[in-house]
Amino acid sequence: MSRSSSGFVAGLTAAALAAVGFLAYQASASAPDSLAKPDKSPSASASHSPKDKKNPTALPARSGVGERVVYSLEDDRVWLVEASGKVKLTFQVTPGTVDPAPGTYAVTSRTGRLTGTDGVPIEHVVVFTLHDGVAIGFSAAVDGSTPKPDPSKKTGGIRESRAHGDAMWEFALRDKKIVVVP
Repeated sequence: MSRSSSGFVAGLTAAALAAVGFLAYQASASAPDSLAKPDKSPSASASHSPKDKKNPTALPARSGVGERVVYSLEDDRVWLVEASGKVKLTFQVTPGTVDPAPGTYAVTSRTGRLTGTDGVPIEHVVVFTLHDGVAIGFSAAVDGSTPKPDPSKKTGGIRESRAHGDAMWEFALRDKKIVVVP
């Protein structure tokens, strides 16, 4: 009889430890990054990707670590970030009509030249996801233009200048991490 009660106690102990571990994980996941008093000034926003209001080209907080490409949907801006966390280059882009969801991706394909879904010849195409059946990635128009896309067409091309397209092509090799922030 002592064997069955010890097995029962061991089972209860294991369940209790699992519950405590789960609750500890939940608490740590919702804990603030800092125990300092929260900033309640008007410039402190509750944005999903906190920005440096004094330096709008600063790398967004919570955009990951290590070598990566960061793309801000709100700012239409890209950062090429070295492994050390130093920004190698940042620049404005013109998004397509289909946006990727915020999250972390990897470069899935690269193509030197082709015609975009909008009929424009493009180069240095770096694709990192599909959304609503549309390939989403960075590219540069061969003629150097970055016009706003036709809102009646589904386009996933995030257009950059030719010089920035060259930089992206050199930096964003296959499987490179792409972080999309709101």
